Amino acid sequence: MKDIMKLARVELIIIPIFILLKYIRPSILESESPEFFKLILLSIPNFFEAIIGTLTLTGIGLIINDKLKVKHQLKSKFIYIIALVLTGIYVSTQELKIHNLGGNNVFDKNDLIFSFIGLIIGYWIIMRIKPIINNQTKTESPLE
Repeated sequence: MKDIMKLARVELIIIPIFILLKYIRPSILESESPEFFKLILLSIPNFFEAIIGTLTLTGIGLIINDKLKVKHQLKSKFIYIIALVLTGIYVSTQELKIHNLGGNNVFDKNDLIFSFIGLIIGYWIIMRIKPIINNQTKTESPLE
């Protein structure tokens, strides 16, 4: 459970930054700021959404996996990939307007790019932490 808390701490760093950027966004967009800065400000929520989604689904996947009988448990690396794929499906289908679960979305190719970069960073964080739940050590070592 210690590793799940590491994921939560990373999210507790990212979420306030996400909220702050959402809060200041209207005033920046109305200002005379450079267009490049406005583009980044509009697309950065997709970046954070992909990271937060990857970390959250990894944590949920590990907890669910821990509840399974040992013989039915998946390797942690497989859970990391499942979390990444599910997050990727969610953020890309939202951006392509297949659903509006995250709010009324406007298609922007830059949002897709930022989401993809967020997925990469989220997966990198997961691979750096390599979270496991202690009970999983019965079936795999953290170095696998």
